[in-house]
Amino acid sequence: MESTNPEIPNEQPETPFHELDHYLAIPRVSGLAMSPDGKRLVTTVATLNSKATEYVSALWQIDPEGHEHARRITRSAKGEAGAAFASNGDLYFTSARPDPDRADEGSDDDPVSALWLLPADGGEARVVLNRLGGISSVFTAKDADRTIVVAPVLAGAADEESDEMRRKSRKENKVQAILHTGYPVRLWDEDLGPSQPRLFAVEPGEPPAGGKPSTVDQAPPLKLRNLTPDVGAGLRDTAAVISPDGRAVYTSVVKPLAKADSRHVLVAIDVATGARTVLLDREGMSYFPGPVSADNQTLAVLSESDTTPTQAPQVKLQLLDVAGELNVAPESRELRPLAHDWDRWGHPVAWLPDGSALLVTADDDGATPLFRIDVADGTVTRVTKDSAAYTDVAVSPDGRHAYALRSSYEFPPEVVRVDLASGEVSRLPAPADRPRRKGTLERIEATAADGARVPAYLALPEGASAANPAPLLLWIHGGPLSSWNAWTWRWNPWLLVSKGYAVLLPDPALSTGYGQAFIQRGWGEWGKAPFMDLMAITDSVLERPDIDEARTAAMGGSFGGYMANWVAGQTERFKAIVTHASLWALDQFGPTTDASQYWLKEMTAEMALDNSPHRHVEKIATPMLVIHGDKDYRVPIGEGLRLWYELLSNSKLAADADGKTAHRFLYFPYENHWVLQPQHAKIWYGVVEHFLAAHVLGKEVGLPADLGL
Repeated sequence: MESTNPEIPNEQPETPFHELDHYLAIPRVSGLAMSPDGKRLVTTVATLNSKATEYVSALWQIDPEGHEHARRITRSAKGEAGAAFASNGDLYFTSARPDPDRADEGSDDDPVSALWLLPADGGEARVVLNRLGGISSVFTAKDADRTIVVAPVLAGAADEESDEMRRKSRKENKVQAILHTGYPVRLWDEDLGPSQPRLFAVEPGEPPAGGKPSTVDQAPPLKLRNLTPDVGAGLRDTAAVISPDGRAVYTSVVKPLAKADSRHVLVAIDVATGARTVLLDREGMSYFPGPVSADNQTLAVLSESDTTPTQAPQVKLQLLDVAGELNVAPESRELRPLAHDWDRWGHPVAWLPDGSALLVTADDDGATPLFRIDVADGTVTRVTKDSAAYTDVAVSPDGRHAYALRSSYEFPPEVVRVDLASGEVSRLPAPADRPRRKGTLERIEATAADGARVPAYLALPEGASAANPAPLLLWIHGGPLSSWNAWTWRWNPWLLVSKGYAVLLPDPALSTGYGQAFIQRGWGEWGKAPFMDLMAITDSVLERPDIDEARTAAMGGSFGGYMANWVAGQTERFKAIVTHASLWALDQFGPTTDASQYWLKEMTAEMALDNSPHRHVEKIATPMLVIHGDKDYRVPIGEGLRLWYELLSNSKLAADADGKTAHRFLYFPYENHWVLQPQHAKIWYGVVEHFLAAHVLGKEVGLPADLGL
């Protein structure tokens, strides 16, 4: 199919990974919602706009039986997201697209997302709720006419009218100042405040003058009832679920503690009255809600223990009895452990309709399979057998099938049906085909110095052999509590495999999916076991005849960038190092990151100093490409700026008398922890390819023209 985007040439490359414009144009699938009757699936598909400067999302309907083609059901320049089915089959979503029924629409230069409804029986979507502060997300009760939205409210506003008045005043007077009374003040790339999230019940508005409406097109907009007017900033960075009967909302709430610390407590909100009851609140523990059973009796709960400098977090599954009155004292409710002997961090995603089992996903040896845990005895059974990652799981009303998004390093997210009895997985008709790629993917492993297994993926270019060995790129994942186990658009190995490189994706100590002890091996000692694991798997791969041991580089982002910096100061074995959004001086990073309350519990000051890469800058003899975004609040720009200055002033490749150096600094003034804008992703990969070609291959590859150099 030829491109309709004028920015993308119609000449087809060997694969989309051979040409960045084609790679960036691959449709991106995310999110999955199932109608209560199980007859409709809706997913979100993001595609490039006509200028190739941003992704625009649309909703697509998928046939759960796999007989019909996927079809697009929304379309606008602003895009749509957040699909949620009402109990009657109507589909809610959010969008900032213009309301065709408003004559003044289009005059606002700063549109916000409204709540839209697409009727189950057909017809056009319409706006049902619009507010100046916008709608953040929507979720619905499966068995009742109950809709809940999350929306931002200015902290001093008493009601919707005063919120609108304050917003207009700030905008007209161009006021951006924020007065904080607590912590945190930033999150990832967002300046927190003055707005705070609130949970609202969506209810019928007043009928128009002259009586009841006679047609659905004349129906009045809906109105909001604030369920959490006094929650303060407690709903920031939290999750909520609603019971199938629509009677209760369960949510985590941030509880402030002494010395700018906090933890998450679990609360129940009676939707009818707005009464809020604390269900779980225990020192040293945070609680997060999972799904509610179909009979509304049991809530799945995820607990996470606080970290200490010597103890990694422990994540466990619990079951909480929520039958009866919502205002029952916490100590009288039954909290039962579920599969606590299972050495994985399970994430609850769905109940079977009969309540006999809970479906969970968990990182497991380079994959994120779907598991079933029997409630009666805690038996854990792996349902999916492939090496793929499953997310956005929904279960059919008869309990026979689960539907999910599945991805791996071989293909991006796609909608699938899982037979829960056999584990057989069927790919459903998709909005886009899997992108073609060349090369192979292998699962490999090595043995660390302490005898631990170090697993990895190795992506090899086509034609790699003893006669034509491939240069090696060591890619170090972020987190550090994560794993290389699913497709990634930001760090996609096939783009560099298409250039002839082999890409090594290891899971060293601290990685998830290998048990609590594997995480504990590297806890508080980032520069020890994780580093030794990375070197062990690199040594093992370099023994292969199809890998060129003389042409190697290391790359990483976030914690992976920290580790790239650490590697640079510990060894000269690599020809080049790329460090993105990286931690450099841990004593500086701890108090300036957006989540200092978490970080400062993880290491003592002495441990942080002992593991800080900046102490070894004078040993760095490898050319480094430093990449950082100014809007990165997780790893603040100060890390990148200090790293850059100290490389130029103190490393073995410091700037010479003419100010020249082999190091480079790629700076994005308006990007965050990730490089999200398509045109900047293109720059990112172009500069990385240029830098690697120069130092690893000894070749000249031009820089992207848009850099203006």
